[in-house]
Amino acid sequence: MKRLAGRAADEIMETVRFVAGVAAVWLGLVTFGFAAFHIPSESMQPSLEVGDRVLVSKWAYGYSVHSLPLGIGYLLPDNWDGRIAWHNPRRGDVVVFRDERQSPPRNLIKRVIGIEGDVIEVREGRLYLNGEAVPRMFEEVRSYREHPSQQVVTTTHYTEVLPGDREHSIYEQRDNAPLDNYGPVTVRPGTVFVMGDNRDASNDSRAPSGPGLVPLENVVGRAETVLFTLERCRREDGLYCPRGRVWRGL
Repeated sequence: MKRLAGRAADEIMETVRFVAGVAAVWLGLVTFGFAAFHIPSESMQPSLEVGDRVLVSKWAYGYSVHSLPLGIGYLLPDNWDGRIAWHNPRRGDVVVFRDERQSPPRNLIKRVIGIEGDVIEVREGRLYLNGEAVPRMFEEVRSYREHPSQQVVTTTHYTEVLPGDREHSIYEQRDNAPLDNYGPVTVRPGTVFVMGDNRDASNDSRAPSGPGLVPLENVVGRAETVLFTLERCRREDGLYCPRGRVWRGL
């Protein structure tokens, strides 16, 4: 009987050690390596939809004041520049950053369009980078139900190509929307210029109420892929219903 009790105790302790090990690995990953962010708006359509859970690499650029684990960044001296082992985002990266212009501050997700020294301009909906029009190729006209109003929106789907042949999809409802004429603006050192892929439905660096030029120390990390999604849409004739974003690059 004692032998059976001892064996049961050993098995329980082994299970406890296994669970503790799994918990430690998970805690290490979410603390130092990755985080999951919820997509609350349509500003990054068609790449990201409302309800998507996005995997963000916190170490992709090193660590910033907002991505250091356990809130360590907020305890460091004010004269620290807010970055450790840092290298800068590239054009085309999708980044999560802290928008401190909002009250209270909140995390946003946008695509990096301009880096230090770039001149950004938008003319009649077309993006210009350093005086050159960024190529965009027509794909199709789409109609979909907007969240949460469920009104039908018609937009044009383009593929846009940033320097380095970095392609991504964008939506343009029209080329004379309020943010379709902007700049030119030069990206200051230590900042990036960001835009949403849904160009006429994004409060981004172009907007008076947007984040402006985003300081690099406010960048939390790089969005890598969609982990899973809670987005649900019913198939209707003539309406686009998004599929196939999970575990694909952004």
